[in-house]
Amino acid sequence: MPAVPHSRIARQLGVEPATLRRWVRSGVVPLPGGEWTPAAVAHARIVARLRRRGHSMAEIRRASDDGQLAYGFVEDLFPTPEGAHKLEDAVAATGLEPALIERLWTTAGFSASHLDRLSDDDLALLRDLASVLAAGLPLVAVLQLVRVYGQALTRLADAEVRLFHQYVHEPLIRDGVPGLVMAEEMEGLAGALLPLASSIMERLHQRTLRHFVEQDVVGHMEVETGDAMDLGRVRVAIAFADLAGYTQLTEEAGDEQAVDLVERFVAVVEATLPDDARVVKTIGDEAMIVGTDPATLTEWAVDFQARPVERPLPRIGIHHGAALYRDGDYYGHVVNVAHRVGARAAGGEVLVTRPIVQAADRRLDFELIGEVKLKGLSGPIELFLAFPGGA
Repeated sequence: MPAVPHSRIARQLGVEPATLRRWVRSGVVPLPGGEWTPAAVAHARIVARLRRRGHSMAEIRRASDDGQLAYGFVEDLFPTPEGAHKLEDAVAATGLEPALIERLWTTAGFSASHLDRLSDDDLALLRDLASVLAAGLPLVAVLQLVRVYGQALTRLADAEVRLFHQYVHEPLIRDGVPGLVMAEEMEGLAGALLPLASSIMERLHQRTLRHFVEQDVVGHMEVETGDAMDLGRVRVAIAFADLAGYTQLTEEAGDEQAVDLVERFVAVVEATLPDDARVVKTIGDEAMIVGTDPATLTEWAVDFQARPVERPLPRIGIHHGAALYRDGDYYGHVVNVAHRVGARAAGGEVLVTRPIVQAADRRLDFELIGEVKLKGLSGPIELFLAFPGGA
């Protein structure tokens, strides 16, 4: 932005022109050639924000010299929110009650205090949610979808920012690239990548959605006649897989090596799972796996344990039954049993319960260990060791 006066930039930033000139003279806001480039404006905006938060000029100067403020340009890659709407405007636009709008909004992960500062895009989002409800999807299902969307996209955005920082911003800092040059390089890369993000997510979503629709159709066809389910429950096979001795490995080898091992372990699990199964979540070294076919999942587990792997050895526990489905996750007694069975297994073992044995294919054999009292469960449960048939 050549020849733009300091006074105009100062008004944009909400500071006095004299203050902005002082920042430029002192070099806290670099201005090569005296021109206000987009990177320079973004840098000045960050300086103004840091000053309002109480940071000293010395602290800001050090951060500026180190290139830590070069991320300020990112805000300029997004369109400026337009419109200024209040909650009553959203009520009029959607036909929804204020309490329901607030519930949808906070379920998505947003603060209710923002409902009196809604942009045009925010209003469009609320209209879309109202349209979903009007189309006939029950409120309980809409709330769960909104929560899943919010949590998934929060995690996605957090990963995008952190990974860009680690693998682009930090290397530039280590190379000693000047702040504004760094900002301009990052702006070019991020500006090229940002438009691709929505396209990539849309294509991934369509592909995975098609896969799960197919699996759901097959699952309904294979449900036993008369085997009715309570609303909100689904019949699934649940496996927990982790690495025996992982805590000790962390202490001996250090966090980074242990995390690398877990990442390789989870990657192999995901790459080898049957089509009807998926990793629902990971906690530390533990992966929770859900599948619709207990026989196929058990065969996978036995085959997985036969693979040559580095130590510590995996251990797997599997159970089958009706689980409570909420917000993209599974809960209830079935999950608890599967988790406890997995914790009881030794490295290299696959432990299962009687429902798994009854549903399993003849290609597997099972050895009864006995009735075992598991932590947190009221009564003993029969446990079986699964291994390849004919062994």
